Amino acid sequence: MNTIQSISAFHRLLSLPEPKHPMVSVINLHESVFIEDDVWKGFVSRYYCVALKRNAKGKIKYGQQHYDYDKGVLSFTAPNQVQYLDLQTMDCENTGYLLIFHEDFLLKHSLAKTISSYGFFSYAVNEALHLSEDEENDLLEIMNKIDKECLHIDHHTQEIILSQIELLLNYSKRFYERQFITRKSGSHQLLTKFESFLNDYFDKESSDKGLLTVHQIAEAMNLSANYLSDLLRVHTGQNTQQHIHEKLISKAKEKLSTTELSVSEIAYELGFEHSQSFSTLFKKKTNMSPLEFRQSFN
Repeated sequence: MNTIQSISAFHRLLSLPEPKHPMVSVINLHESVFIEDDVWKGFVSRYYCVALKRNAKGKIKYGQQHYDYDKGVLSFTAPNQVQYLDLQTMDCENTGYLLIFHEDFLLKHSLAKTISSYGFFSYAVNEALHLSEDEENDLLEIMNKIDKECLHIDHHTQEIILSQIELLLNYSKRFYERQFITRKSGSHQLLTKFESFLNDYFDKESSDKGLLTVHQIAEAMNLSANYLSDLLRVHTGQNTQQHIHEKLISKAKEKLSTTELSVSEIAYELGFEHSQSFSTLFKKKTNMSPLEFRQSFN
């Protein structure tokens, strides 16, 4: 698998001169020409990429999803994800901008810890963001500021650029949440599907189903884990893991109050390997141990 290690290497693949800054760059797609190279047949990079495009065309495979550049306006990719680019679909009239920044550029900055909270870096193809003209201009203004700051490399540069990147990501987060909220019918169907999956899983009588995970649900719904959690948080105020715990505690209360099963048996039926883990979670969520809860019904 090919690895694009640096911003400079990516510039060369787009027939561009050396970047103004070795760790961050704003690329004008209209000035770029993707060279014919086997690297596009399968590669990983060491940088984050925010693509703000206008008339750009082309298809890539990002992770295990196909990302259609003919759809949506704003898209995101993260380091260390396998990507495939089909040059045959690229249009020479591409217009738009790429903001790329190396993962090491975040080191010793708070964004290094918080960037994983921006779930759109792992979204599926159909979740590219559509922007209004004003929203697009807001992001272009930030990219222009980053581009200008790349000319001034001093001890202030990293902080100023990362502050601008963080601002851009926070704007993007707002725009994504707006897109979720305005797409009520599709979201309602996903929420219904999610609830049905939870109910079916915990109603299933199986001795080896194991503890339900966020990735299991996301995979079953053909969504990324981050996208599902963000969708649920916008519409319900809780992420996927919180919903799992809520349903698990609800089923536990049902079994504790209506059956004679021991705490260990209930824990095993719910997917816990060790009953102590179940008891710890139950007390954390209810302020009572499972036995105390059962006794409250006697």
